[in-house]
Amino acid sequence: MANPNSSSKESFDPLRDSYRETVTEIPAVVESLERGRTALLVVDLQYLDAAPGYGVFAHLPKEQVPKEVPEFYYFDQLERIVLPNVRRLQDTFRANGLEVIHTRIQSLTKDGRDRGPQHKRLGLYAPPGSKEAEFLPEIAPQGDEIIINKTASGVFSSTNLSYVLRNLGITGLFVAGVYSNECVSTAIRDACDLGFYTTLIEDGCTTVTPELQKATIQTMKDRYARVMSTHEAIEEINQVVPP
Repeated sequence: MANPNSSSKESFDPLRDSYRETVTEIPAVVESLERGRTALLVVDLQYLDAAPGYGVFAHLPKEQVPKEVPEFYYFDQLERIVLPNVRRLQDTFRANGLEVIHTRIQSLTKDGRDRGPQHKRLGLYAPPGSKEAEFLPEIAPQGDEIIINKTASGVFSSTNLSYVLRNLGITGLFVAGVYSNECVSTAIRDACDLGFYTTLIEDGCTTVTPELQKATIQTMKDRYARVMSTHEAIEEINQVVPP
């Protein structure tokens, strides 16, 4: 256990070890993977909130985000790191016969009247068939992979995802997508509370500032989820999942 008087840059957390030993590092986490009961949950990688020139970022040019604008960090992380890593994860899950599940923001109605109150206030609008509701092509669903449409930040609170996962026999989730500090972390917290074993892919998610990204990773780690890199996750899957 860390020394509370240590000069380490990471502040002493008196609860981290107990959470690690009882929630995030218990044998059942890996056993879920061994038994093929772990799925990849890809959160909201769609035009509405992850593409310049559309939806939330309609004010930006579609071709290239200028380095001078605050949004550059987010899109730079997406293009260089997150999207390639999510695709690698998808390919690994598919190759091992594991479920890949996609969430997106999309209303049931064309006029969006069924959206959650917060989404209405924020002006988040992605009706069926709209460009904003489309998944980014780099990580789009394949075959009959499951798509969960939502109209709120929390995918568990606003959809039947938990019911679907139980029907599939899923007990563990590897989670990636956007935004780390919003829909991704909400999914992880809710999944943990519902008894799922969760793993956050730290280089498979991002948000709008490096400070928010760092804070989210630190908050999730050894509280609600294991935190792993894409490389570590793929290595574990290839080692643990039976051929």
